[in-house]
This record gives sequence, C-alpha cells and structure tokens, in this order.
Amino acid sequence: MSTLINQDFEPSSAASWKQKIQFDLKGADYNETLLTKTNEGITIKPFYHLDDFEKLVIPTSKEDFKICQKITITSEDAANKIALDIINKGANALKFIAEKPFETQKLLSNLLTKNIEFHFQLNFLDQNFILELTQLLKNESVFYNVDIIGNLAKSGNWYSSLKEDFETVEILLKNNTSKFILSVHSNLYQNAGANNIQQVAYALAHANEYLNKFGGEIAPFIQFNFAIGSNYFFEIAKIRAFKYLYNLILGEYNTTANAQIFAESSLRNKTIYDYNVNMLRTTTESMSAILSGANTISNASYDTVFHHSNEFGERIARNQLLILKEESYFKNAQSIATNSYYIEVITKQIAEKALEIFKEIEKSGGFLQQLKEGTIQRKISENARKEQKQFNSGAMVLLGTNKYPNEHDHMKHDIQVPTSVQRNPKKTLIIPIIQKRLAQELELKRLKDEA
Repeated sequence: MSTLINQDFEPSSAASWKQKIQFDLKGADYNETLLTKTNEGITIKPFYHLDDFEKLVIPTSKEDFKICQKITITSEDAANKIALDIINKGANALKFIAEKPFETQKLLSNLLTKNIEFHFQLNFLDQNFILELTQLLKNESVFYNVDIIGNLAKSGNWYSSLKEDFETVEILLKNNTSKFILSVHSNLYQNAGANNIQQVAYALAHANEYLNKFGGEIAPFIQFNFAIGSNYFFEIAKIRAFKYLYNLILGEYNTTANAQIFAESSLRNKTIYDYNVNMLRTTTESMSAILSGANTISNASYDTVFHHSNEFGERIARNQLLILKEESYFKNAQSIATNSYYIEVITKQIAEKALEIFKEIEKSGGFLQQLKEGTIQRKISENARKEQKQFNSGAMVLLGTNKYPNEHDHMKHDIQVPTSVQRNPKKTLIIPIIQKRLAQELELKRLKDEA
C-alpha cells in the first residue's frame, strides 16, 4: 500500500507545506494564527514533517504492562480477601497501602508464587519490619517504595531525622542489593500543580539525591511513580522524555538503566459533579501511560475523590485497563509512539527544558537544598495558580464542571471523604507540597449552596 501511495503522490517538503498553508491563510499571520504556546513554554505547530524529524533513543520495556490495583490495609484478613478476588478477576499486580506495621503472613496468605507483582506504600519507616517483609518476599517481584525525600516533600518532616532516615535506607539497601527498595514519588508534583517539564526535572533531581548518596549501582532499582493527566500526547512524551534523560544523567555515573515506571491516574483533574466524565479522563490517561512505556499502571475509580474504596468503582477501573489490554490492541503497544513526528518533537522539547531546570537545581545545591529554601514549592505553586486562573476563567476546561455543568446535579449527601485541602497542623521543617484538585473550590461552593 505504501509503495502505491508513493507512486501516486510526490513527496512535499516542509517548506512547501508551510507555503501552501500561508497561501490558504489569505494574509493572516501564520505564527499568530496557527502556533499554540502551552503553559510549559512548548510551541505546537499545525503540522510536523520528516524534514524536522529527530528520533531520540529511548529504552523500551520487553514485557507488557502490569494491571495494578490498590488495597488499603484496614485488616489483614479483609485485605487478603480483596487481593485474592482482584487477582482472580484479571489484575496481576497489587499495591498495599499501610499506615502501620501489619501481620505479613496473614496478609499474603495464598498470594505467593502466583507470578504477582507486589507493591507497598508504607506511610511509615520501620527498618525491622521492612527487613522482615523483604525476607518473606525474597523470591517475589516486589517494589517497596521507600521514599524519604518524597515523605519530606509531602509532610514537611523527616520520619525521624535526615541522618536517621538515610541511615535506615542505607541498611535496607545493603541487605537487598538487587531489590526495588527506593522510589521517587513524582506523582506528588503533578497532583500539586507542577507542569510536565517541572515533573520530569524534579523527578530527576529527586532521584539524583539518592544516586549522589548511595551510588550509581542503585540506578536500576529505583521505581518512579508518575501521575498521568489528560493532555494525551504530552503525557506520552513526558514519560518518554524522563526515560531518555534518566539514562543521559546515569552516564555521569558510568551506568545505564531502563527506568521502572509506575503510572497512575492524576487526581488533579477529577471531579465530584458529573463524575462519570472521570471514566473518560482515566481511559485516555491509561492509554497515555501504556503508549509511554509504563511498566505498571494503576487506574483510579471514577468516584475516588468522593467515595471510600468500593468493589463497583474498583471493578470499573480494572476493567478499563483489561479492555485496553485484551480487546483494544494496546498489548505491547509502546512502540506505536516511537515514530510519531509530533510525539518525538514534544518529547525532545520537554527533555531539553527539563534538563535546563535540572542543571539549575544542581547548581543551586541540589533538590533537598531547594526544598529547604522553598524554591520547589514556590515554582509548583506558581504553575498551579496559573492553571487555577485558567480553570476559573474557562480557558482550561473540565467538562461538566466549569463547562456545561448540570445545575440539577446534587452531591452533598453522597460525599464520604473530605473534599477540601487537608493540611497538617504539626510544625514542619519545610513548607509541605500540598495536592489540590482544580475543581475543588468551585465544588465546595456548589456543595455549600445545595439545599
């Protein structure tokens, strides 16, 4: 087919395409009419051409993505029952969320040696407990997601102190030299309002603190957690740019690695009103994650911002990924993005701009220093305020919320979880990075006005 098309149509250069477009504009300015500038400072052109194509060498995964579902541990027996049910219904990865140590044997009963990928989000740092857990799961594929810098950024405090936290991590790494102990939770930056370039730069600088401290040999064993928004092509490019830059920076440590990516749906663009639109948002976000080359994907349920976790919402979220993987030709699909002129150009621009920010951070003393000074927090807040202003004016649209809202939609009596910003009343060492949804203020006003 391609041969026949090439015989029938002569190739046209980028210059001739632009000349034709300018002719059709009938005097209108090409730059003002057809070039779009994004919040990240990236210019979107009306067309992309082979003449301008530059392909980046980006590591790809050999295995297909895993479908992960999160389980909050309220009781070991209940969490185990949910996990067994989830695995039987198609998920092949589990993420357990815990606020305190738990009975490991009871939680993991009948789950071992089943080719399941285990992830843990431990909202505490207990050296003995984690060592016990790593011993039990020594023959399993496990990601422990210890991120002491991420905890500092989110809470404003260390678990104990800078010295003690780093010493604990060092012991954990020495006892598990080939396990994914460390994680970089860059999803925090996206959910707080950082743009795509900032997310990539901060994830790199965040990881570089660990590389500086523990050496380049840990590079293949860090998992990166990214939140995926609904700017479809830019989200694909974001992950690809990060994977490219991670390897570029690892060259300074005389090593390479294919960054392990855990992708999850953004919370920033989710809404309480007209909540079914959330399913459309999470579908495109999951597609972006797949095409970007994410290794593990966790999809958010449509009601996650106002309901407690429930079987129906979780089933819908899981089935969205199953349909994409098994019925929509998204199996082993990351190669689709590798030869798209548009995606490659965006990837290159994000990479270049993120690298500039990364270099500035390193020149200023590193990521921890800039967190201490409040620079990272200020930069994220500036972009978040810009997006909020665009949302409030209608320039940034969340369908069903600030455009075409259903005025008869009442949600006041359906809210099960807090909808306002949750602030930590404790004294903090640094200003914490606060996650906030775009629709939050508007929704709080509507909830207050409901009869």
